[in-house]
Amino acid sequence: MDAKEIIKSARNSKRRSLDESSGKCILAEFGVAVPKSTVVSSPEQVEKAIVGLEPPFAVKIMSENILHKSDAGGVVLGLDGADAVIQAISFMAEHPAIREASIDGYLIEEMAAKGTEVVVGAVRDPQFGPMLMVGLGGIFVEVLKDVAFRICPISREDGLAMLNDLRGARILDGARGQDGVNKDAIVDILLKIGGPNGLLMSLGDDIAELDLNPVIATGDGAVAVDARFILTETTGQREDIAATPDDALSAIDRFTPLFSPKTIAVLGASTSSTTIANTFIRRMKDYGYAGTIYPIHPKAAEVEGLRCYPSLAEAPEPIDYAYVAIGAQLIPDVLAGANGNVKFAQVISSGFGEVSEGRDLQRDLIAKARAGCCRVLGPNCLGLYSPRGGVTFPVGAPKETGSVGVISQSGGLGTDIIKRGQWRGIKFSGLVTVGNSADLGPEDLLEFYFEDPQTRVVGLYLEDAKQGRRLFDLLRSDKAMKPVVILRGGRSSQGRAAAASHTGALAGDARAWEALSRQTGCVLVATVDEFIDALLAFQLLDVQPSKPTQRVVLFGNGGGTGVLATDSFAELGFDVSPFDDATRLELEAMELPPGTSVANPIDTPVRTLQEEEGRIANRILDIVYRSAAPEAVVMHLNLAAFVGRGDIDPIDNLIQAAVQVQESFPGQAHFMLALRVDGSPELETKMRQYREKALSVGIPVFDELAPAARALQAIRLVEMHLKS
Repeated sequence: MDAKEIIKSARNSKRRSLDESSGKCILAEFGVAVPKSTVVSSPEQVEKAIVGLEPPFAVKIMSENILHKSDAGGVVLGLDGADAVIQAISFMAEHPAIREASIDGYLIEEMAAKGTEVVVGAVRDPQFGPMLMVGLGGIFVEVLKDVAFRICPISREDGLAMLNDLRGARILDGARGQDGVNKDAIVDILLKIGGPNGLLMSLGDDIAELDLNPVIATGDGAVAVDARFILTETTGQREDIAATPDDALSAIDRFTPLFSPKTIAVLGASTSSTTIANTFIRRMKDYGYAGTIYPIHPKAAEVEGLRCYPSLAEAPEPIDYAYVAIGAQLIPDVLAGANGNVKFAQVISSGFGEVSEGRDLQRDLIAKARAGCCRVLGPNCLGLYSPRGGVTFPVGAPKETGSVGVISQSGGLGTDIIKRGQWRGIKFSGLVTVGNSADLGPEDLLEFYFEDPQTRVVGLYLEDAKQGRRLFDLLRSDKAMKPVVILRGGRSSQGRAAAASHTGALAGDARAWEALSRQTGCVLVATVDEFIDALLAFQLLDVQPSKPTQRVVLFGNGGGTGVLATDSFAELGFDVSPFDDATRLELEAMELPPGTSVANPIDTPVRTLQEEEGRIANRILDIVYRSAAPEAVVMHLNLAAFVGRGDIDPIDNLIQAAVQVQESFPGQAHFMLALRVDGSPELETKMRQYREKALSVGIPVFDELAPAARALQAIRLVEMHLKS
């Protein structure tokens, strides 16, 4: 039987796992080396069955009731002939755990040559599908959890990177007198299991877990000496989603009516009270929306000074965007009745798939929206912010169209990102809250942002990835030429529970997301502050794949601050080494005031920074750029230290020095600024003023040096990925 027939037979027998012999037949079909073997059902069959096999032998019990054979006394090794095998089987059959189990037979194998034990495994992730694992055997996997994961399919480069990720990777090269192994042979097994034409990509819908433990690796090759296959409860086939008329359009053409709507319908506004829909209309007027707003109300003639229409189908023009905030039970039929008159409907209302009793209603919503030729955002979200289209849901949102596109599964967090980003200098090309993502999801909008010439970097807040495979494929495609920053909720078990109650999502294991980052170059962050820091850096700095950021120069006032900053950057893998003699001697020749240190970090007290009204920085930076040639320079200024130090305020000139050196050495180094204050209102005000000046000339500003280091790490991750 071939692999599919083996699995079909097991399913017909109501089995959830394959016996080891069947599993190894599948491995052999995909080219994985396994020991020569035979299967017997009783000791009497042994002598005839092992003809043609070479001792020493291993004998293993085969039983669906016994997954961990060694623990049950079901494995005996080093048997030198038929008599020893017969004795081992007879003894094994009397073991209590085996005597009580249903026995499929006994597997007799030639033992593999001694070597280094490696574990190869796989699991079907609920979001991303088949994932491949590799680790070193023994204590490394059992105690230290020294393993590496990747989402399938993997490339040969992925396989090599997985081995290099292992903390014990040097063992594979030979250590403490032990011979090295053929790593290419291990990678070959990884590809045969998880490569484009591998076992998991062919049979992945049927495989819930796969465990090859151990694989014996030597200098000559690698052999899988044990195999465990656990089948999925179902075949994993998904319900097909009917195509919609706009699927043939480019993402730009498809979503332009959403981001730049000429007509907006609003459902849920009241004539007698202030609902969220009333608030939306008022905010749209205040924001200066230039299109036409059509309130939809079954009885009222006018709402918020605008003429009402009884239904979406009766609006006088086709509706580009409908804001829907009415009772959940009413919405499916309302959208079905649109009769093709609505392109996008954003359902603000809750009570759908985020609660168990609303799941059927959510399915009905999407089916009826499709019948009405309408695509749905949400439900259970807050709205759309698109400066280019004059659309907003938060109050006081900036009107300037920027280059940062955001997708958020949380409406409230979306508001937070807009407002906090506004104060930090983020300028948005758009922000869409997608809630339950019952129809259109993050992947659809990501396609738009990738094609959108206005968008430079994309940020996603995700609590799940309902189409994780599509997300992975999209991030790995040729379309993904822009940095992507992902803030993920539900990383802990408690967080996953909160995510499930919030959007109906169940976040996957962190290993899958880490693999996603390693394979696609997307940046994972843990907090909103890190999210905004990374987006700001990508908004203002050009990634340099030809020379990924490594050498960093720190320059500012505060010796202790410089020491702590050095630690922060070095811990993230940056090189903050002291300058070479040529650079140091040239800086020393400037004869800067006492207390100045011209090693890296450059520690310049306030007195030094006030030299030439701050223009001293021009000469310092010119030497640094010309002689040391770092990939990044981070200036840090403690504003409190300048208080009471005379009338000279050098900050403006320090910022201008950065601008001038960047112009003199274009594309050589990233420049970042950290402005530190003590929390006093007057310094907070000054910091905001200086921040605005720095941002206006393209310099990202951070509150501390550690966040600046993490933002620079995000830049480097993308640079390294694009270079590879």
